[in-house]
Amino acid sequence: MERREALKKIAYLMGGAISATTMGVLFESFTVYDPEWNTYSFSATDEEILAEFAEIILPTTPSSPGAKAAGVGAFIPLLIKDCYPPKLQAVFKNGFEEMLAKCKTKFNKEFLSLNTEEKNQLMSELTQQAIESNKEPSFFLIARDLTILGYFSSEIGCTMAREYLPIPGRYDGATEYKPGQKAWAAI
Repeated sequence: MERREALKKIAYLMGGAISATTMGVLFESFTVYDPEWNTYSFSATDEEILAEFAEIILPTTPSSPGAKAAGVGAFIPLLIKDCYPPKLQAVFKNGFEEMLAKCKTKFNKEFLSLNTEEKNQLMSELTQQAIESNKEPSFFLIARDLTILGYFSSEIGCTMAREYLPIPGRYDGATEYKPGQKAWAAI
């Protein structure tokens, strides 16, 4: 199975967890890939920053590693470059650069030097801006959606954050669900 087909199936299964913009981009891009879309590149430092950003959204918990351990920092730029059209690549890259500039002006620090309280304050502001943008695509929404998609399509997300039942297995529609049990994941 090709990577695009696999991601398309995962995106379909996660339908309610990611925004309509991201779903639309993912479904459209599976059929109209154009190598000329790769208008932006991301450095290793950018991937490290995106990993830390994703870790704020899906942090490590006592029961499972977070987005950083799942490799989401490298996943996000990969999908932006390979699946998003130039217009949304620009939205993402410009928003990413604006976030980095905001860290310097507001906190007088680089993003990776922010403490937990400052990161949470920055995330609250980005969330509020996304809400105020009235469903327009934004850096925050795209990064959040790709964090969720990348994490829950990773081995860590499927086997540690969710209840994992390897396939082949049998279907049992009346399986007992215990309070506090993780959601099921099937690969």
